[in-house]
Amino acid sequence: MKPWRFVVAFLFVALAALFGSFGARAESPIEFRVGYQKNGVLVIARQQAVLEKRLAQYGVVVKWLEFPSGPPLLDAMNAGSIDFGTTGDTPPIFAQSAAAAILYVAGQPITNGQAIIVPSNSTVRSVADLKGKRVGFMKGSSAHNIVVTALENAGLTYSDITPVYLSPPDASAAFARGSIDAWAIWDPYFAAAEKRQGARVLVRAQDVVQTNSFFLANREFARRSPQVLRDAIEALAETASWGETHRDEVAKSLAEVTGVDLDIQTVAAERSSFAIGRVTDDLIKTQQAVADRFHRLGLIPKPIVVREAVW
Repeated sequence: MKPWRFVVAFLFVALAALFGSFGARAESPIEFRVGYQKNGVLVIARQQAVLEKRLAQYGVVVKWLEFPSGPPLLDAMNAGSIDFGTTGDTPPIFAQSAAAAILYVAGQPITNGQAIIVPSNSTVRSVADLKGKRVGFMKGSSAHNIVVTALENAGLTYSDITPVYLSPPDASAAFARGSIDAWAIWDPYFAAAEKRQGARVLVRAQDVVQTNSFFLANREFARRSPQVLRDAIEALAETASWGETHRDEVAKSLAEVTGVDLDIQTVAAERSSFAIGRVTDDLIKTQQAVADRFHRLGLIPKPIVVREAVW
């Protein structure tokens, strides 16, 4: 090869490698912005720096943002303010009905960490007794689905109660001062109400309806960085598996990250299910039934097809 041709070939290879390197870096985001609540696998992962360790190979920096409930978390995801997060079953339905840019990327069963509760001295003894009562819960949250289904099972309609839409912190205060007659809520708020306010369980979610939690991602993020997303889910699944057999340590992690007292997070950890898996046909079917119920009641404006939002 003539010297000038060798130089040209060398420069071509060098430039290709350089631009290929830039392209690889562009494939991964600078930040992986994770929305979490005061419970679950994401809290454990944050405390143990699970995602930071797994995603370091891509040069990704993990940023954690706490939310009081699922609806504002998915609002942020749709706006592009976060890339990934977890919620109960109902928030994604409201989000999908509003054409939000979200995708279901993994599923998780919920056991008995949710309930409708009443004050210990309440005369309400059954769901049927909620007729004419003020029931607090976060609109569009998993608690919303529990209320709707519990009422139907008891032969009541949504119009038989006065729904009071409150965030968990506001509902906790309202419950304490007697401004609401019942409260549909999840851990650790549920456990806190039991231990600090003497709340009595009216009905547990598991006795009303099959409930699930989901990990979701911003649609554009999933398109742009699928390998980062796959690695994150795999790392979280490993963390979930560890959590199933280390509940005392899980409680400590939950308390440390969230600031919620250890005795409360211990109750939450003991009755939680951490296992994470793919979004199966059964999960989709169950989620579709929730969506259909909410449309039938006029709580979402149009019917949706859950499967269309599955990654």
